[in-house]
Amino acid sequence: MTPAPIPANDAERLRALRELLILDTPPEERFDRIVSFAAEEFDMPIALVSLIDEQRQWFKARIGLAACETSREISFCGHAILQSGLFEVIDAALDPRFADNPLVVGAPFIRFYIGAPLALPGGAVVGTLCLIDTRPREFDAMDHAVLGTLRDLVVAELVGAGDTQAEGRG
Repeated sequence: MTPAPIPANDAERLRALRELLILDTPPEERFDRIVSFAAEEFDMPIALVSLIDEQRQWFKARIGLAACETSREISFCGHAILQSGLFEVIDAALDPRFADNPLVVGAPFIRFYIGAPLALPGGAVVGTLCLIDTRPREFDAMDHAVLGTLRDLVVAELVGAGDTQAEGRG
């Protein structure tokens, strides 16, 4: 297993994430609807809005996974936030970065992963909208476009959530 490297701008990224005031908040229908739609649209058993802090990936919204968070060290999303575009792993069991990952060799037995980085308007990537399957898969160009649109909806909600929370403190 190859843990994702820590981005050079991680301090700025974490500051932007904290400013959203969303970590460890209760589930919200506006995020749940997006992951529910994504799971249905792509016939995926798992769909998540995953936010990456210093030590963990925390799930703001989740379908098909009981856990609320996992270690950043074993996360696929930790790799995805380093990308400017979608991060796709067609068969994790055959990918040397993930083949012995506990999430591949044990529950939830990840084989396919695709993560769309959640880049805020200032450029900080705070997490992903990701889809996971227990069998190898591959997305085509249309799938990539639809996932990109859903990612943009999540970012719009995150930015709106931060603005709403900040106004409530005023």
